[in-house]
Parts: sequence; C-alpha cells; structure tokens
Amino acid sequence: MIALALVLAPLAQNKARLVVTVLAIALGVALGYAVAVINQSALRELGQALQALSGEADLTIRGPRSGFEESLYAQVATLPEVALASPVVEAQVSVLGQDDALRVIGLDVFRAGQIQPALLAEAEDFLDTLRPDAVFLSPAARAQLRVGVGDVLRVQVGLDAVPLRVAGWLPADGTRAPLGVMDIGAAQWRLGKLGRLTRIDLKLRPGARVEALERRLQTLLPAGVHAERPASAVRAAATLTRAYRVNLNVLALVALFTGGLLVFSTQALSVVRRRSHLALLRVQGVTRRGLTGLLLAEGAIVGVIGAALGLLLGFGAAVVVLHFIGADLGAGHFRGLSAAPSVEPWALAAFFVLGLAAALLGSLAPALEAARAAPARALKAGDDVHAFERLTAPRSGIALIAAGALAAGLPPVDGLPVFGYLSIALLLIGTIMLLPRLMHALLRGLPGLPAVPAQLAHSQLRNAPGPATTSLAPIVAAVSLTVSMAIMVASFRHSLEDWLDRMLPADLYLSAGGAGDTAYLSPDDQARIAATDGVRKVEFLRSTQILLDPARPPVTLLARDIDREQVQTRVPLVSEPVPPEPDAPPVWISEIVRDLYGFDPGETVQLPISGRRATFTVAGVWRDYARQNGALLIERKVYMERTGDHTVTDAGVWLGPGVTATQIAQRLRGALAGGERLEIAEPGAVRHLSLQIFDRSFAATYALEAAAILIGLFGLSSSLSSQVLARRSELGMLRHIGMTRAQVGAMLTFEGVLTSAVGLLVGCVLGALISLILIHVVNRQSFHWGMELHLPWLALAAFCVVMLALATLTALASARQAMSGEVLRAVREDW
Repeated sequence: MIALALVLAPLAQNKARLVVTVLAIALGVALGYAVAVINQSALRELGQALQALSGEADLTIRGPRSGFEESLYAQVATLPEVALASPVVEAQVSVLGQDDALRVIGLDVFRAGQIQPALLAEAEDFLDTLRPDAVFLSPAARAQLRVGVGDVLRVQVGLDAVPLRVAGWLPADGTRAPLGVMDIGAAQWRLGKLGRLTRIDLKLRPGARVEALERRLQTLLPAGVHAERPASAVRAAATLTRAYRVNLNVLALVALFTGGLLVFSTQALSVVRRRSHLALLRVQGVTRRGLTGLLLAEGAIVGVIGAALGLLLGFGAAVVVLHFIGADLGAGHFRGLSAAPSVEPWALAAFFVLGLAAALLGSLAPALEAARAAPARALKAGDDVHAFERLTAPRSGIALIAAGALAAGLPPVDGLPVFGYLSIALLLIGTIMLLPRLMHALLRGLPGLPAVPAQLAHSQLRNAPGPATTSLAPIVAAVSLTVSMAIMVASFRHSLEDWLDRMLPADLYLSAGGAGDTAYLSPDDQARIAATDGVRKVEFLRSTQILLDPARPPVTLLARDIDREQVQTRVPLVSEPVPPEPDAPPVWISEIVRDLYGFDPGETVQLPISGRRATFTVAGVWRDYARQNGALLIERKVYMERTGDHTVTDAGVWLGPGVTATQIAQRLRGALAGGERLEIAEPGAVRHLSLQIFDRSFAATYALEAAAILIGLFGLSSSLSSQVLARRSELGMLRHIGMTRAQVGAMLTFEGVLTSAVGLLVGCVLGALISLILIHVVNRQSFHWGMELHLPWLALAAFCVVMLALATLTALASARQAMSGEVLRAVREDW
C-alpha cells in the first residue's frame, strides 16, 4: 500500500501533466490502431472476395486482363488430374452515369455451381441465368448502383452502350464486393470477349497432386498465362498494397514516438522538481532499484491508461472512417471496397504493448537519473542544475548519428525500407541526445542582450541547458518529421508537375471513357478522329496489362505512336537511350520495372504479348508516376504486328490554326457514333485532376503529421509549465532581491522563445536531412519512384513562424504562473 501511495500521489498532485501525457500516448496508439484496423479490414474483405471468386478451386489458371484463347480450356479440362474445370470471363465495365467501374464475371453456371456456389444467383426463373441480357448483382453492387430487379444498366463496350437487365441478386453471404454475374456466353458476346477467357478454375480428382499439376501446366500454358493456387491471388493483392500500408503504419507510430518523448520530457522535469523528495526516500531506505521501479510504475500507469484509451479511440475512428469514407486511405487500392471493422487480437495486443512500451521507455532515463543521484547532494538546494548532466556527453549521440548514416545505405529487406526507417530513428534519437551541446553552442554565439531579463534567460539556458533541453525532445521530433515529410511531399508534387508537363504535349486528350477495360476506339473511330476538320495531328495509345511474374501484380503495357529517334523529347527518360538490336524492337521501361524485375538498358528481354514471347531491347528507363505496378512502353506499330489488335484506348490531338478545343470537342462528339461517351479534356484539366488525386493520396499523411505536431505542442506547454514549478525557489528569490513580476515573466517568456527557436532550428535542419532519406531511400525502396529535391521555402517559413508564435503564447501562459504569489512562499523551502 505504501508503494502504491508513493506511485499514485505524484500523479494525483499533477493532474494536468497526467492528462497531457495520457492523451499523447492515447493519440499515438489511436492513430496507429485505426490505420491497422482499416487496413486489415480492407485486406480481409479483399481476401474474402477473392476466395468467393475462386470458391473450392484447387488451382486457378490466370492470364492478362485481355484474356487468352478459349481453346486452352479444352486442353486443360481433359487432363487426367482434373475433375472439373470452370471457365471464367472477367471484365471491369463502365456503367453509364457511375464513377466507379463494375466488375462483371461470366460463368458457366452448370460448372461453377460445383466450384463457386457463392456466385450462383438467386433467380426465380432459372432460365434468367442463361439469358444474354441478364446480370445478377451482389448486395454491394446493388447499393452502389441503386437499382432494382428489372432495371437496365447501360455499360460501355467500345463506344457503344450495351443494355443489361438486372435479373436478380447474388446471395447476401456470398461476397461484399461490388460484383455482377452473367452467363459466360452472354458475357463474351455482350462485353466484346468472343473467343476469350480470363481464368479457368480447376478442381482436382482425389489423390491428384497439386504441385505436380502446377508444374505440368507451366509447360502447356501460353506465355503470360500462369497456374497458381487461389491463396496466391490473396498474397499478390496484399503485396500490391503492402508498401503503402507499412508507410502509413510507420507514420502513425511517429505520433506514438513523439508521445513517448513527451513522457520523457514530463517525467524528466518531474524528477527535477521532486529531486529532494526522491533523495529523502533514498535516505529513508529506498534502494536505487526500488526508486527506479517506483518511477517506472508511474510511467506504466500513464502507458496503461493511454494505451487503453487509445485503443477505444482508434477503433471508434476506424468505424467512422469505414462507414463514411471507406477502406481507401488515399492510394486508391481499396477504392469502392465495403469493409466492416473487426477487433483483431494481434493488433489489439500489439498497440497496447507499443503504448505501454513508449511510456516505459520515456520514463526509463529520468528514473535512472533519479536513482543515480547522490542523496546527500540532491537534498541541497540548487542541485537540480546538475540533473541530466549525463545527457551532455556527446559520444553516444554521435555514435547513433553515424550508425544512422550507415543504415541509410543498406538495401531493403523483403522489399521494405527497414534500414531506412532505422536510419531515421537513429538520426532523431542521436540528435536529441546532442541537444544540450547544440543549445550551448547556438546560444554561445548569440550577441549580448541589453535587457536584464533577457540576459538572465540567456545565461540560464547557456550554462544549464540540461533541464531546458528535455522540453525540446518532443518538439524537435515533431518539427523534424513534419519538415521532412513536407519536403518529401513538395518534392514529389513538384516532380509530378514537371512530369505532367512532359507527358501532356498535345492540345486535347481523348479517352474511350470510364474506368473499365471494355471501352476502346475502333480503327473506324480513329480514322474519323484523324479526318475531323481542325485536327492537325493525332497520336494514339493502346493500354493493356501483361503478367511478367505471377507473384506480382500485372504490369501496364503501353503501345504508343512514337518516333524512336525523338523519344527523348516525348518521354521523361532518366537514363541514356540505347539503340535497339536489329531483330529486337525497343521497349522503354519505367523505374519500377527496372527495380522490381532487374531489367537494365541495353539487354534483351522476353515479354509475353498475345500468348507468345516477343524479344525486345531495353532502350531506356523512364519516369512514370501514373502506374504504381510498373509500365512498359513500345511502338504501336510493333504492338499491332505482334497482336493484330488495332484498337486504342486514348488519343492526343493537336489543333490546327484558328480552332478552339471546345470546337474540336464538339466536332469529335458529332463525328463518332457514341461520341457523347468520349472523355475529352485539355492538358490543364488533366493536370489539375492528377494533382487533386495526388493531394487526396496524401490526405492521411497530412492528418498524421498534424497529430505529431499537436503532441509536440502539448509537450512544449507541459514542459515549460513544469520548469516553472521546478524553479519556484529560484524565481521566488529573484522576486525577493527586487525583480518585478513583469521582469520575471519576461525572463521566462524569453527562455521559452529561445528554447523554441533552438528547437525549430534543430528540427528544420534535421528534417532536411531526414527528407533526403525519405526521398532517396524510403520512397525509392517502397514505391521505386525517383524525384528531384524541392524545398518549399515559403511553406516552411510560414510553419516556423506559426510554431514560434504558438510557443511564445505557451511561454507567456507559463510565465503567468511564475508571477503568482506562490513563488514568494516557495523560498521558505530553502530556509
């Protein structure tokens, strides 16, 4: 009971400090746990959707989005190991009047019923499942499209609007994903997939070995078509989003790290304030280990309460986000996915432990400092200036900074920038350990100050920087990480703007329309566009996807009208162009493809195009911000020779003299059947939309940065207030020897402003260094995007001004405590 009282009494006496530290830990835990719940809910829902699609299949044969010849089905279905083969056609179709594409699956209902029963429709008339215009929707698609039985959906195929009748619904417990199911023959006909399949699901005979059949199929399948187990699709989907999810989680933990530094700051100042009381406990028989345990127990109570509160807040935030916004946190990976939050035991335990660990680690250094203090010396007045003298030793800080610099040069671990994160943490901790030396060095060079309060404040901070620098830890962490993220985001945005300027040279851009993959421009449409009055020049583009590695998401293949001799002026190359081999036409690869697949300029590579392997020369590496899974660029004439596909998906139009973009848009819509479904935009509009998508992608990042800054300001406020309380005797003595309340208040305010200015300066310099790691290590190893460094001077200056103003207000509020009558009475403690 006595030990419990010794732990609880200081917390009860400092309720404001307790509330601030608990809220800091709670906010950090809440952000991390909310991000984890949202991501895990989305992944679980995505996995369940993929499982529903594959059903009880043992193997799945999957090809590119454009599909493969359906003749492969007959070869596979007759294999002796195969008990049942279910052919599938999949397509993402644009529904007129809707922003999001709808996934439509064509099934052979007689075969699918034995493998994918969750996709069998609940039809009053079974013949509806075979009718060519009937589609059955999942509950999520029904809610998204807001339709009923008998309503007609108009989906885009080419530039035509194909009507599909809503004939019924899929089972409510089948899949939560927006989905439509049709008869396979109807889907092939209506969606322009005649003679094509995109998937074959296989159920094996009893005793057949999955591994053996998987190896055998690889020798039978055409190039770009692979056999995989259904679980592989789930892993591939998780891999697609992993880097973004991990970076969000790490960013969320930044707030928790800042909260841990706040615990360190408040506990350190509390130890300074109670230095004589703690020494008295030592005199009365409490051992060093016992005193350390008591102080760690205080931190543990803060951690337990903060972690528990954070878990509640985090789950509540996840519920709100999933209900009102959805599972997508900005990157577009889970757009349109409806997910329900659930309590994940591992995440619950992990973030509770992280919250507790942050509080305990924040309390460890102050506890050890209090235990090391000699009782006899600590009982004397004025000994508090010697607290945390060990923090001024530079060797540990320098060693951590050196280790951080070395870690930045290490390669990724399993595709994640683990050493990049470690490098940032080591640089941050090392700098915080050097804060007393940095403050002393910076203030030593400050010119002489005329006013007495300013001189006293300057002398106090220069000669006894230890206590003051404890308040700097959370603010330096928050400022440095915010500045580094601001520089990285500004560099990314600036590089994106330059990239868009290079990629949008035409006067007008056309797209066949929508987010689906069934819209295209036929050769007749292309001829009409080129012949439209006022069109000076047209460049066409065909976008499709190919599968280079079944363990990775598909790569985008771009076939574009391009002159290989002028490619440097039209494509943002980041390498020197390489002339192609005579029998291997050029392919220009994006930075992501180079990093993930190891293709290098000058080498020849085999690409699976239209079921056959074609040889290309890697003629250069280009920067591409539009396709996160990588892109390959080839000449359109080569693509047409290899595939026989003369359709295109996009076009760039240059205008003749005397015509406007509006006039050409009207003429194009009138010249083409279905021209009203063309998406036509000027480069400025495309650029604006692209930057809007970019800003939305970083919305979660901005929120997490704001949380870290908020915790840092809490820490500064709490620390300044605690310093005033810890120095009551000193301030009271100054009042007794003649200083006025205004002078004492001015001194403390100046101390707060100087401390904050040093913190901002150190934070900005450290943030600039961390931004280099974010740009050239973390971002590069996570997303494989290159960018040029760009410093947002104006935004950073405004940020520093606002932060300094807030710190000044905090210092003024703390100074008011010093001008109360209590400090006069505090002098008696030394008499």
